[in-house]
Amino acid sequence: MDEQLVALKSALSRNDVLLEVMSRTASLELPGWYVTAGCLFQTVWNVVTHRSPTSGIKDYDIFYFDSSDLSWGAEDEVIKTAQRAFTGLAAEVEIRNEARVHLWYEQKFGVPCPAYESTEAAIDSFAATTCCLGVRLDE
Repeated sequence: MDEQLVALKSALSRNDVLLEVMSRTASLELPGWYVTAGCLFQTVWNVVTHRSPTSGIKDYDIFYFDSSDLSWGAEDEVIKTAQRAFTGLAAEVEIRNEARVHLWYEQKFGVPCPAYESTEAAIDSFAATTCCLGVRLDE
């Protein structure tokens, strides 16, 4: 497992955009945040297949978990703050409060979603196991 983590860190560290996303996200001080999903596994596949580390990455997903205010207004304020933090970055960043997912999921996807208890629980619920990964900077 240690060798696999070293290899993962090595592959991810080749994506300068990902490193910048993590750095800027850390400055937002969001509770329980992770960069997750496609940008991670696509970076690994790109490195393994000798392509540019950022090739084919549509966006960079950031999850956080704040159950203190489940209103859309609170999440939207975080999204607006993040948009300012990511100004000038050559990538799309999407940020979502995973404590709120159960409030809109069924309307959007047609099936209910139980309330998550953490960001990790949200990440663990991905249908594709290659997406069940989240990273952040060491504190």
